[in-house]
Amino acid sequence: MASLQVSSLISSSSSQKQAMLQAKAAIHVPNFPRAPKLPSLPTTNTLFQELNNGFTHSSSILPVLQDNNDSSNNVNCSCSSKSKATMHQLYAILEAVSDRVEMHHNVGEQRNNWNTLLLNSINMITLTATVMCGMAAASGAAAGAPVLALKLSSALLFSAATGMVVIMNKIQPSQLAEEQRNATRLFKQLEAEIETIIALGNPSKEDVKRSMKKVLALDKAYPLPLLGAMLEKFPQKFEPAVWWPSSKRRTIRFNEKKGEINNNGWDKGLEMEMREVVEVMKKKDVEDYERLGNLVLKINKTLAIAGPLLTGIAAVGSCFVRQGSWASVVPLVAGALATAVNAFEHGGQVGMVAEMYRSTAGFFRQTQDWIQETIEEEIEEREDGELFEMKLALKLGRSLSQLRDLAAKSAYSRIEGTPIDEFASKIF
Repeated sequence: MASLQVSSLISSSSSQKQAMLQAKAAIHVPNFPRAPKLPSLPTTNTLFQELNNGFTHSSSILPVLQDNNDSSNNVNCSCSSKSKATMHQLYAILEAVSDRVEMHHNVGEQRNNWNTLLLNSINMITLTATVMCGMAAASGAAAGAPVLALKLSSALLFSAATGMVVIMNKIQPSQLAEEQRNATRLFKQLEAEIETIIALGNPSKEDVKRSMKKVLALDKAYPLPLLGAMLEKFPQKFEPAVWWPSSKRRTIRFNEKKGEINNNGWDKGLEMEMREVVEVMKKKDVEDYERLGNLVLKINKTLAIAGPLLTGIAAVGSCFVRQGSWASVVPLVAGALATAVNAFEHGGQVGMVAEMYRSTAGFFRQTQDWIQETIEEEIEEREDGELFEMKLALKLGRSLSQLRDLAAKSAYSRIEGTPIDEFASKIF
């Protein structure tokens, strides 16, 4: 039975194959021509390498474009090399500015310590000499050797205090410390400005020159060494600090042919507003700080002369101290007054106050020069008007509406004939 089943399966499968062959023979499929063989194209990686290498290895692909773009590639390479060189110069200036920030910060802390240590030392020496002088005056005539020792000791201490006070009043450590604090702040501003130029990209040679000039101007305005380069602490006339490079001014009027609106954000109204702000600062702020600076400078001069003079008188008077004599009163009073004068001058940091007024007056003078230089440039070369107005408002600590109201009221007072000083006092 099993053999019969296998034979029947084999016969059925053979019959199915014969039926399929007959069906294929009945259908005639035409022979289509073969497609021509296409040339092999470079893969994506090959194309990327060729583009990355500037078509240096693709002589078989786009040879004409390679020949035409050789000159443009050379120009781009030269421009990029110049841009890299300018960027390297800016980075070099930035490193120098960062180093100056650190130096001025450290020197400022050192000179502030000078002020504290010298003031404490001088006052202790003066008070000790005054106490010795009083003890010598209170001692009897019998104690000859001890009284002589007290007299000599007090005279030496008063003499040492006189020399130290002269040096301290000459260098004004509190004013030196304030100079270094201002220099640190201004160098940090310059550092941020250079970082902004680098971040925006595409710096120019003019940016490098301008940054160099600013660094040199700051070095001249706030020197680090004392001998031979220290600023005059007692000038004949109070002058605002100048830490920005001078620039050549041009007299250029507003070009009416280009229209009065949408000229880089500038128009005649904005120009008039800026001119009025300059007038208010010139007549009010700069004059006020120069007046206060002159007053503080005179006070500092008086105190700087009085301190050594009093200690010198006390040194001489201590030699004539004896019991029951009015001559003993002179060194005692002079020593006490010298301590008070030195404490007020250097403890109150009168020199620092004078430098603060000098720096503030310089700030308003710089703002005036900045405004005048901007409005005297061509319209295309100016900074955007709205951005410039916002920067000025932030500099002066005002909102845009307050700045515009100030300029409008200044112009109105000029028309009405109100003195600018009286008007400015009402505004400020």
